[in-house]
Amino acid sequence: MKFVLFVFLTALLVMLLNPFLAFWAVMLGIAILAAISNIKGTGAFFAGGLGMGLMWLGQTIYISTVSGSSLPDKIGGLMGVGNEFILFAFTGVLGFFLGAFSALCGSSFRKLLRRKPDNIYRQ
Repeated sequence: MKFVLFVFLTALLVMLLNPFLAFWAVMLGIAILAAISNIKGTGAFFAGGLGMGLMWLGQTIYISTVSGSSLPDKIGGLMGVGNEFILFAFTGVLGFFLGAFSALCGSSFRKLLRRKPDNIYRQ
């Protein structure tokens, strides 16, 4: 349940911040969200990645269909992929890795600051 909630919150954060801030600021927000929500390493990696990757994929498809521009085809041709859907998939994968590593960074930062007991061998 925590995983699905974190995916949803990450996607909501990306949707709200992406039009106004740079991608690195959104990544910082995801790291802070992961640190606050206390989600563990692997779960944070995949949840942050899914949230940001799906939102970037959705936003690129939405912008392309609403604008009706031929720019994605031209950029795909310049990059040598030839198809706009491969470019969309590349954008989604890039968003996945950016979100995944920023959530993992936030989770690891919380783990780093957690106080460890100092008297574990006394009884």
